[in-house]
Amino acid sequence: MDYSRYEDLKIRRLEPGILEIVMGEEGGKLSTATARLHRELADVWLDVDRDPETRVAILRGAGRGFSAGGDLAMVEEVTRDFDARARVWREARDLVYNVINCSKMIVSAMHGPAVGAGLVAGLLADISIAARDARIIDGHTRLGVAAGDHAAIVWPLLCGMAKAKYYLLLCEQVSGEEAERIGLVSLCCEQAELQAKALEVARKLNAGAQTALRWTKYSLNNWLRMAGPGFDASLALEMLGFTGPEVKEGIASLREKRKPSFPPEPKDF
Repeated sequence: MDYSRYEDLKIRRLEPGILEIVMGEEGGKLSTATARLHRELADVWLDVDRDPETRVAILRGAGRGFSAGGDLAMVEEVTRDFDARARVWREARDLVYNVINCSKMIVSAMHGPAVGAGLVAGLLADISIAARDARIIDGHTRLGVAAGDHAAIVWPLLCGMAKAKYYLLLCEQVSGEEAERIGLVSLCCEQAELQAKALEVARKLNAGAQTALRWTKYSLNNWLRMAGPGFDASLALEMLGFTGPEVKEGIASLREKRKPSFPPEPKDF
């Protein structure tokens, strides 16, 4: 499989059967979901699925953290342009379903901030591993749009409805340690051990009975497929929110690094 077309994702084979997918640059800025990265994160799982040399893929972030939120320039384009909004809707939908439907095993290794499109793949991974001090946050309602992306399809299943509502409605940060305690991630460990732990898990999966593993994954992921209509609705409502007044204040407050002051709700809501 030729991964040379990917620019924002750095892809290499660690050892036979195990592929590493890296967001961001080592020692560089936190990976931000630009338009290109958003598209690549949606597409790469199709190639992983078709890759005869890959049994397991490890997804991690380089530098200071796992992933940042969406690039504000792209977010602003989505608020203004219907075609951009339709493109982002399709890519966000494909990212979720392509991870769910990828037959190969996916291991995520999250450290530092874990936000945005990277977090989608991180939490939907078959085995999700977080550094103890990782900072997981779904920031949609802080931006002024519904928590679409992956939130409705997987958070309630992983950590229960009460915790899902608490963290998604309030945009509260979840540490890696707390995420493991409530079942949001599979494992947590010290950050210094994170890459080694991810590789250890990947090696175990790589050595396993591949048909048995893949059919087990397919069966378990039917829980996520059953939640598909709820996810589709949440993503559509997120896109609708990009046309409204709240997201404009959300973007402005992020640019100005202040708390948002959202307008009062419409009278006919």
